Amino acid sequence: MQKLLVEARARGEVPDTLLLLEHPRVITLGRGAKEANILLPREELERRGFEIWETDRGGDVTYHGPGQLVGYPVLDLKPDRKDVRKYVASVEELMIRAARDFGVAAERSAGRTGVWTRSGKLGAIGVHISRWITSHGFALNVGTDLRDFAAIVPCGIGEAGVASLESLLGKAPSMAEVEKTVSARAGEVWESEVSELSFELRTVSVAVTREDGRVLLLKRAPERGGFWQILTGGIEPGESPLQAAAREVSEETGFNGELRDLGYRHSFALGERLLFAEETAFALQAAGEPKLSAEHIEHRWCTLEEAEQLLPFAGLRRAVRRALSSAMPLN
Repeated sequence: MQKLLVEARARGEVPDTLLLLEHPRVITLGRGAKEANILLPREELERRGFEIWETDRGGDVTYHGPGQLVGYPVLDLKPDRKDVRKYVASVEELMIRAARDFGVAAERSAGRTGVWTRSGKLGAIGVHISRWITSHGFALNVGTDLRDFAAIVPCGIGEAGVASLESLLGKAPSMAEVEKTVSARAGEVWESEVSELSFELRTVSVAVTREDGRVLLLKRAPERGGFWQILTGGIEPGESPLQAAAREVSEETGFNGELRDLGYRHSFALGERLLFAEETAFALQAAGEPKLSAEHIEHRWCTLEEAEQLLPFAGLRRAVRRALSSAMPLN
């Protein structure tokens, strides 16, 4: 989504845009990352539910996870904002002002990027700028489980601790409150009118499992892409996500039963027109074989490893992992 937005911003098709989100547990490596700053073996990290990704942002190693607000500004710095240091300072200013709104004193630290408190680093920054269009951005610890940072040397600074609004205030403000505040401060800092972009498409996914720990994968008809997926479908007007999931299960497989909300939503962009979609994930345990509709030409019951090899989209892979495990919800 971010890459599509960068391309559209460079063509002048969209205004400056700020993406706000939470990631599942992930360690990201910037262009200057040192492998030694990952403190646990990769096998152990995977066992604990961490993903590892290399990115094209600046900086070293950092962590993202539930309870942390991540912001990706896609801004055109042309013609009069073409100064990388000033841009980074503006991102720091945004977080400093947002923290102040919740009664937290945060500040810059000489020679270091990000924003800091007496208890440690509250917000990290790692940016990428190409043709003066920005991407990547910042991560503000709201209710983050700070123990997760023990897996890395944050930003390569061994002696620096980390803090969150929750650790400093005793209680985390709601993520909705923080998103609203960050959006308002972003408008001030970047001198922009603030408006929220709504999702144009809302969808559901259902990971249908059976007692032996396998998940149902369906192969779409060639005219519908020809790829493997779990069950997915659009939410029709007047439907709740749960109602849509129940209808899709019945129509596409003939199964019925009690659906389980996986506590996981993800969003993505489709096509050159940048159609923004939000998907809510469910699970259902079933027995027997599905009765396929014309949308699908083949099915198979897969282990987690097989499903991860066949599924082309990260959101569906995460939904399957959540459905087949007792892990904490991915926000």
